[in-house]
Amino acid sequence: MPTHKDTAKKETPSSVKPKAAPRARKAKAAGEAPHLRIRVRAYEHKILDASLKQIMDTAARYDAEVHGPVPLPTEIKKYTVNRSSFIDKNSREQFEMRVHKRLIDIINPNPKVIEALTNLSLPSGVNIDVKMM
Repeated sequence: MPTHKDTAKKETPSSVKPKAAPRARKAKAAGEAPHLRIRVRAYEHKILDASLKQIMDTAARYDAEVHGPVPLPTEIKKYTVNRSSFIDKNSREQFEMRVHKRLIDIINPNPKVIEALTNLSLPSGVNIDVKMM
């Protein structure tokens, strides 16, 4: 004879939700070679393009495979200020700063390429971020 405890609904393994596993980083493919990812930023696009040419020439001199330059979206910061200090609220000026960005990948760099890139002198106003991936 079934008792009250036997007739109660039991949780089955299918009704229990499994906990989400922590996210793992992307695993590199077996044949994927290491590469340098270089992000270059500058306010003036002419200086930026000149420094990219220097970087690509340096990499080509040591027979490195280069992907890029890839243009990234231009970051635009806009500022609005009053022209006068007190009276005319409707009279305003607008200023903007444009930050131009490019991306270069150097596939399977050898130590000579890395050393040549670190010794490279670039114009002021050019910001470089290098990551080994």
